[in-house]
Amino acid sequence: MANPTGQQFEITRGNARAVVTEIGAGLRAFEISGVPYLETFAEDAAPPKGAGQILLPWPNRTKGAEWTYHGEPQRLEVTEEARGNAIHGLTRYRPWTLVEHAESSITFEIEVPRQPGWPVPLQARITYDLAPRELTVTHEIRNEGSSAIGVGVGAHPYFRIGDVPTDELTLTLPATRVRPYVADQQLPYGDERDTAGTEYDFQKGRLLAEVDLDTAFGGLVAAEDGRFHHVLSRGDRSVEVWAGPDFRWVQVFTPADLTGRGRAVAIEPMTCPADALNSGTDLIELAPGGSWTGSWGVRVHG
Repeated sequence: MANPTGQQFEITRGNARAVVTEIGAGLRAFEISGVPYLETFAEDAAPPKGAGQILLPWPNRTKGAEWTYHGEPQRLEVTEEARGNAIHGLTRYRPWTLVEHAESSITFEIEVPRQPGWPVPLQARITYDLAPRELTVTHEIRNEGSSAIGVGVGAHPYFRIGDVPTDELTLTLPATRVRPYVADQQLPYGDERDTAGTEYDFQKGRLLAEVDLDTAFGGLVAAEDGRFHHVLSRGDRSVEVWAGPDFRWVQVFTPADLTGRGRAVAIEPMTCPADALNSGTDLIELAPGGSWTGSWGVRVHG
């Protein structure tokens, strides 16, 4: 039986190490001095609950696997059968082509052809670059077609601080808005709401014990460096998930049953929220021949 993530590629820098997969160009491991800061999975296993996967040309769900492009109905493959939606884009289960593999960095690319439900061809590239205590992920998308299209990109990493239980971690988000979801569909409805003073207010940090989220946060407030900073911490140890200005959304997911870990927390940088192909919210508009580049990363402190 073929390995569901294909060939495994390691990069190192000092005491830092990361592993990236051929299938999906996903992030399977990130550790420093042997301490894991990313939930991993077996080399010959499929990523549980999307762990480490790259989501493009849209993150999260497209309602009913349907949307409209220039007045023409589009029908995507249903990839979330229980809810009838198309989820997390078109490249998670395809092999990416290795472009360059250096000691501390690696680059892949993939073609997203015109296909049922997706009318404009794209080329995408991803680079993982290690520093001694940091991993930077850079995405590039180019419109190879003859008409403009809106796209989105996201990532689905689950973070940890060594063996510290998830419930003992504090989550801090620079989010001032939250997008309500229909619980049984995990799709947005109604207007965004302020987080201040609600159960969704994480601006000053909240312990994850008894917190249950599969939630899109917006209204992100940038720091002085122009980035958004999402932080998991315990005492003087922390994992900072930073994102560039186009990653205006962050999805936080706290499943109780992640394979190999149990209770876990995903912090997912996204350029747009769920069902953006229908709503148009924060899609990146690419003209014919146009391209976009954006980055996010992980920095370890303590």
